[in-house]
Amino acid sequence: MSLEAYLRQRLEERGILLMTHLIVGYPSLDDNRRMLEAMAEADVDLVELQMPFSEPMADGPTFVRANQEALAAGVNRDQYFDFMARSTAAHDFPHLMMGYYNTLYRMGHESFCQSLTQAGGRGYIVPDLPFEEYGDLFPLSEAADIDPILLMTPTNSAARLEELGQRARGMVYGVARRGVTGRATALEDETYEFVQRCRRATELPLALGFGLRTGGDLRRLLGSVEVGIVGSALLECWEQGGESGYGELLAELASARSR
Repeated sequence: MSLEAYLRQRLEERGILLMTHLIVGYPSLDDNRRMLEAMAEADVDLVELQMPFSEPMADGPTFVRANQEALAAGVNRDQYFDFMARSTAAHDFPHLMMGYYNTLYRMGHESFCQSLTQAGGRGYIVPDLPFEEYGDLFPLSEAADIDPILLMTPTNSAARLEELGQRARGMVYGVARRGVTGRATALEDETYEFVQRCRRATELPLALGFGLRTGGDLRRLLGSVEVGIVGSALLECWEQGGESGYGELLAELASARSR
């Protein structure tokens, strides 16, 4: 089943889906496994596994620090794909790779697509790569049956959004505000206007991320987007409230998906 078909099937039962995030190797691989078990317990709909990188330009302070510590602990590409393979074997929800283009460039596009497919990944998010620079990534991704998840941002013109919509596959990642991850996003008229601009550019399921933190945020998005993405808030919860606090936040987010 394609990623798009999976999302639409899940939406037959839920008003909005939940996509979660973790940085592989932070706080540790063992902690990551416990995070994923908690996600499975909450029946999350899909997860993005971030490959640590030294200059994560789209990330806020929490994720920058986590990337640095994961790299300092020695997490590398081979460990990343091994971790993903073990996770996809253990959990049914789709896994997306999130990372930066330097990794794909050094691996080579074909090797990257093969590695992601072999690890059971369903797609990838590369926020620092304009779609004009994808080159053979588009046909290689199609051949490998993985989806390049493109980002739409509030600064995109209508023409740019249209171009992104034509190239997008699987779903579209809407960036809720300008800036980097982490800071809370106020869901105001400007956000919903941006969502409508994205809607006019694509018929794919639309995910919204950057600054969503609570079940209330997801409930406010019911009927506006198909997927709410929560990342920094979960990591901060793990750091501050441990495994139990993490599970409580996941339960709150999961309960907000009902129509």
